[in-house]
Amino acid sequence: MKILFLDQSGKPGGAELCLIDIAKPIRDRCLVGLFADGDFRRLLEQEQIPVQVLTQQAIQVRKESGLTQGLASLGQLLPLIRNVVPIARNFDIIYANTQKALVVGAVASFLARRPLVYHLHDILSPEHFSTTNRRIAVTLANRAQLVIANSSASKQAFVAAGGREDIVEIVYNGFELNKYQIPQQESLVIRQELGLTDKFIIGHFSRLSPWKGQHILIAALAKVPEQACLILVGDALFGEQKYVQQLHTQVQELGLETRVKFLGFRHNIPQLMSACDLIAHTSTAAEPFGRVIVEAMLCGKPVVAAKAGGAMELVESGVNGFLTTPGNVEELAEVINLCIHQPEKTAMIAEHARYTASQRFDVAVINQQLARFLDKI
Repeated sequence: MKILFLDQSGKPGGAELCLIDIAKPIRDRCLVGLFADGDFRRLLEQEQIPVQVLTQQAIQVRKESGLTQGLASLGQLLPLIRNVVPIARNFDIIYANTQKALVVGAVASFLARRPLVYHLHDILSPEHFSTTNRRIAVTLANRAQLVIANSSASKQAFVAAGGREDIVEIVYNGFELNKYQIPQQESLVIRQELGLTDKFIIGHFSRLSPWKGQHILIAALAKVPEQACLILVGDALFGEQKYVQQLHTQVQELGLETRVKFLGFRHNIPQLMSACDLIAHTSTAAEPFGRVIVEAMLCGKPVVAAKAGGAMELVESGVNGFLTTPGNVEELAEVINLCIHQPEKTAMIAEHARYTASQRFDVAVINQQLARFLDKI
């Protein structure tokens, strides 16, 4: 089976990292078509996955865009569709990995007479998508032969928005387990490089965005012992630099300049996670999956996550991690204090998380599950 993957992004996000894991085992019979150039292309090439940038023109429509902006983007989409159709005829399946890819893939599927698969990495809710974009996504996805949802939360939101339940299958993200087995000495070196050898390090790994809730974590940090420090790994995307400045201002106003480090984008995520004592996930709106949560578990680190969306399918509070009410600073501070003052209990929870995550999210098992669904097409 030959698969043409389509993805709108030149930057590697959760959906793109998931695509790498899916495409890697079938690199000899697939092609990844991108709608933008960037680091994602380079990551695909490093894994020897065939990749082609299909357009040099940025598609301006975004998740929150309305009908007017959506119609204006048609002039950008039509030349792209013309490029995709002849390529698609050389493959058995068109696999749309993002929403813009779904729009192009759905039209190309019709013109090239190839079945369409849509990988749903989003919760189609008003918090994330405009009414117009939700309707477009559902209408086009309903024409697919298969919709892969990355969590029950994503599936439920899709069905609630009018999606066909009979074509949806849930497949969680897979992970290469060996990537998260970091030697202790390597972790100690990173702690030294950060200048936080004797500190309790809390890590937050996400782009800097209001709905990712970094401001909530900073507020909680001010309520816990001074030995606790925070590293923020990630930076702003999509014009959110104003929020970054707000975070810096918040840090200064709370007197936390020596306890918060902004590390920007980093590629050595497992290594940085292994140097932490606690990983925090603080999204204010429901996450469709929560990739960083599983990565923390596989690193053997305790994780505290916002109790919403896909996170609730990953974390059983007090058993393999902790859950707090989204946006609740006091609850978050309580968990941080517990982890500081009860290290033995926290270590047991983290070890249980490592074991359960390795059983549930092994990429080899996940890819076998996905292959069975694709074979039915």
